[in-house]
Amino acid sequence: MEAVDAFGGRVTVGDVSSKAGLNLNQAQKALQALASDTNGFLEVSDEGDVLYVFPKDYRAKLAGKSFRIKFEPWVDKGKAALEYLVRVSFGTALIASIVLVYTTIIALITSRSDEDNRGRRGRSYDTGFTFYLSPTDLFWYWDPYYYRRRRLRADDDEKMNFIESVFSFVFGDGDPNQGIEEERWKLIGQYIASNGGVVTAEELAPYLDLPTSNGALSDESYILPVLLRFDGEPEIDEEGNILYRFPSLQRTASSQRSGRKEYVGRRWSDWVGGIEKFFKEKKWQFSKTSSSERAMAVGLGAVNLFGVIILGAMLKDAAVRPSGFINFVMDIFPLLQIYAASFFAIPLVRWFFIRKRNTDIEKRNQIRKRFAQALESPDLSLRRKLLSARDMAQKTVIGPDRIVIRIARMDYGCLLQAAHVSAYLTGASFYEAIGQ
Repeated sequence: MEAVDAFGGRVTVGDVSSKAGLNLNQAQKALQALASDTNGFLEVSDEGDVLYVFPKDYRAKLAGKSFRIKFEPWVDKGKAALEYLVRVSFGTALIASIVLVYTTIIALITSRSDEDNRGRRGRSYDTGFTFYLSPTDLFWYWDPYYYRRRRLRADDDEKMNFIESVFSFVFGDGDPNQGIEEERWKLIGQYIASNGGVVTAEELAPYLDLPTSNGALSDESYILPVLLRFDGEPEIDEEGNILYRFPSLQRTASSQRSGRKEYVGRRWSDWVGGIEKFFKEKKWQFSKTSSSERAMAVGLGAVNLFGVIILGAMLKDAAVRPSGFINFVMDIFPLLQIYAASFFAIPLVRWFFIRKRNTDIEKRNQIRKRFAQALESPDLSLRRKLLSARDMAQKTVIGPDRIVIRIARMDYGCLLQAAHVSAYLTGASFYEAIGQ
């Protein structure tokens, strides 16, 4: 960073290497990481030199990101603990609220001796309705891995039990894209490797989150995280285009053939070799419950809300302030009202957030899709750039005939043999090879 400041925020790898005393590979990796974390970008001179350009406030951006990285694990743990506590308290309170409300209603009715036997009707209030509730269902509320377990069972078409359906209606089923970043990097790595380790930024655009909405990109800074993750480096072809080479992905033990340069254009989808054309995020669902399960959850909430409304009217009409259990319920009645209302308010607010979130997801998916379609019918400039990348692509297959030593167990004999081979191949002394 001192080297970047010394050169005014525009540096080459050589500038940083000479100023900071790093070797070229270290300087290049450091610049890629710094540019990726601070929204820096690349520039290419008329002679093909690559420059890293950083914004004036790049130090502040890096400090902010460092702070987030440091405390993100604690925030995630706190968030998970809070969700767990909310689920436990909300789920338990649902059953407790219904029991308290209707027990209090029955108690108030039976306390009125001159109300045409309302006490008997109150006592038989719940005889005509059955919640298929098992005592074991309550343990779902104390499951800290609820969302993970639901995702694992989603493909088995298992129906939710009653308690799960209530929780799903109120709080949803978690982030459908959790863990999907791993799939994104798998797609990118497979794509690069299948094309000989040299690609253009336009080829990776369908798999990344792009800072654009109109199909045009002002720079290729969005490629920096890929360079950092797969140890890539920018190169300039004869026409001055920036291509990206990933040496580590050009060496393989498999002899499968990669795509050839004649597959540029209309047959782009053919030489991808089964890899998805673009990275697609999943949309959020309001709830994975069936219509009947959702109706039962809504019915339970409505029963509770209706009971709270009736109880509120009865408590207002009470001539004498009762004592004991009813007095306790009167004290906590505002909490019961808040809970009954939140049972429907939370899903309503969540519905609006899901609509906004899904709109953003759809926009990102459409942008990536447009870039994928552009590769199927590239213009002349993009076609030449793709052909140049295919010309520079290469793949080294490390077959059995190239193996000079096989280490089954790292013992001293293998170590000495490896040192002899290393000394022979590198020209170093035997003792230097032992140290290596």
